[in-house]
Amino acid sequence: MERKVLLIEDESLIREIVADYFEREQWTVYEAENGRQALDMLDGLNADLVILDILMPELDGWAVCKRIRAKSAIPIIILTAKSEEDDKMLGFELGADDYVTKPFSPKVLVARAKTLMKRVEGTVGKEDHMLSFGRVTINKRSHRVEMEGLEVELTPKEYELLLYLVKNEGIVLSREAILNQVWGFDYFGDPRVVDTHIKKLRGKLGDEARHIRTVIRAGYKFEEDR
Repeated sequence: MERKVLLIEDESLIREIVADYFEREQWTVYEAENGRQALDMLDGLNADLVILDILMPELDGWAVCKRIRAKSAIPIIILTAKSEEDDKMLGFELGADDYVTKPFSPKVLVARAKTLMKRVEGTVGKEDHMLSFGRVTINKRSHRVEMEGLEVELTPKEYELLLYLVKNEGIVLSREAILNQVWGFDYFGDPRVVDTHIKKLRGKLGDEARHIRTVIRAGYKFEEDR
């Protein structure tokens, strides 16, 4: 399957190296050297993935991430030279799906991109591809969530989180379990990222958020009213 990635990075040598590795894996790579150029390109690009550097001229990565998330749920991987937990948290709070800390291996970046796309695209098995609760329906094939026929715009991580909760109805899920399932076993960041995404998910679900219940000192549980 041909995929398109928008690589937003101000250092030309890094762009060249990263683009080469992605092209070897049959990705079509589009490059932007600053945030403003990236936002102009993204509107008509229909990319499958954004790789976004944080420290850039004109518009930094935080601002770009925020603007992308205001109108799109496209998967975003952040490149950052900073390793502080607060920076990673800010990225996730703004809607990023993964991060890679510089210096990094291009092979690792490609592998992370592949893993993220598999999570986003999901797999269709023999089970029913439709789930529903209250006024909400989830189409697992199209990754579309609707409320009374209108689409609920979720980021990939928000979608994965909602699906994991719904598929484990009645089970108390710890933050660690949610991190392992939604962010992957190699995630070593702050578990508060789960609380941040739960808050955003509840905001988007409105009244239907009542099904996502906080279990004090334990985690979260999805329970539909019968």
